[in-house]
Amino acid sequence: MSLRSPMPVRPEAGRAPSPAALSGLRALALRLHFYAGVLVAPFLLVAAVTGLLYAGSWQAEKIIYSDVLTVPASGERLPVQRQVDLAKAARPDATVLAVRPSVEDGATTRVLMDADGLGESERLAVYVDPYRGEVKGELVVYGSSEALPLRAWISQTHRHLHLGEPGRLYSELAASWLWVVVLAGLVLWIGRRRARRRDLALPERGVKGRRRVMSLHGTVGLWAAAGFLFLSATGLTWSTHAGKRVDVLQTKLNGVTPSLAGTAAGHHGPSSGDGHAGHTAAADVDLILRSAALDGPVEAVYPAEADQAFVVKQTDRSWPLRQDAKALDPTTGEVLDTLRFADYPPLAKLTSIGISAHMGSLFGLANQLLLAFLALALIALIVLGYVMWWKRGRHGFGRPIPRGAWRTAPPWLLASLTLAALAASWLAPLFAYTLLAFLLLDLTIGMVQRRRA
Repeated sequence: MSLRSPMPVRPEAGRAPSPAALSGLRALALRLHFYAGVLVAPFLLVAAVTGLLYAGSWQAEKIIYSDVLTVPASGERLPVQRQVDLAKAARPDATVLAVRPSVEDGATTRVLMDADGLGESERLAVYVDPYRGEVKGELVVYGSSEALPLRAWISQTHRHLHLGEPGRLYSELAASWLWVVVLAGLVLWIGRRRARRRDLALPERGVKGRRRVMSLHGTVGLWAAAGFLFLSATGLTWSTHAGKRVDVLQTKLNGVTPSLAGTAAGHHGPSSGDGHAGHTAAADVDLILRSAALDGPVEAVYPAEADQAFVVKQTDRSWPLRQDAKALDPTTGEVLDTLRFADYPPLAKLTSIGISAHMGSLFGLANQLLLAFLALALIALIVLGYVMWWKRGRHGFGRPIPRGAWRTAPPWLLASLTLAALAASWLAPLFAYTLLAFLLLDLTIGMVQRRRA
């Protein structure tokens, strides 16, 4: 079947695109959606399954590790410094890095340490009963969210399949193409439903076979499209190659997260000889916390050197975010510098909010349920997409999408899409490489077909 059509006239300003332009756009979207859907879907499926597990791991770790996370609340809490000393006595071979005092009733205090055998971004957390002064246990935690072993394992599976840096390419490839698949699918679904005067938001009734599968596929994709675009954008910020380009853009747009200035404490305490400066001898963490006067859950980070400051920072990533931080003299508790979340550049605020939402901490359980829905929706779309492909042909996997779709698009549309592809290729290099591979594959298939003809 030929897709050729007369060259459309450039639409005048203020007028809707011509039918030929819309037809060309749908033809291009169909071919792009087909190739990306078939070839990138396996990577998206892995990301969706591991993302679903991660969304559930927040609540699972509260149950699995409840014996160290919670204790019966009774009486007054012990001084935080006393709790730190108890953790040090339990692990004299480790170095205290920070402490997260108990805030909620019945929650344990976490003393974070550096010890032999820890991996990158890992810390040893010693859990202390703040009421009775008992050490309840210890666990290795991962990252700034202090993911416990279960969530940390799932998180690293989702991120790089436990293959290190090479494994991160899979998740970056999935994030690089998810937005393309979604936008192309929206063009197809909206154009098809409007042409037939059907409701966009509901599946078609009274249909069977491939048409019924397509109706379900399109409806689910429409309801989940905004969430997919958000996951794609925030996922790219953590990726290897696209993440570096995002950092460049943030720097040029003045969107880099600021840091505390003036952290020199002005006091040189005695050395403890344990690799950290003598902070435990010179500093009373209770004095530091009182002087910081930051509400909610906080983390007090010990200075790495004698002439550096204590840093107390809020760790609440739920809405509204509390991410203020202060640098303090470890001896006197004098506040040397203050960094408030309200003073972040707008882009830095959006980045922090987006990361919290992607991780599932912004709105707590509601956030995690939404992530689970998006993961299930993506799994369903991939399965339905392959079923549509199967049903499209009479022998095995279906007929290929007709060639020559780009010829039906007007020059202004091709130019616009080319510029968009170039911009996306700069931002996401893996998208550029795989798009080039798709084009070469398409050209090869076309050459083979012409020779056979």
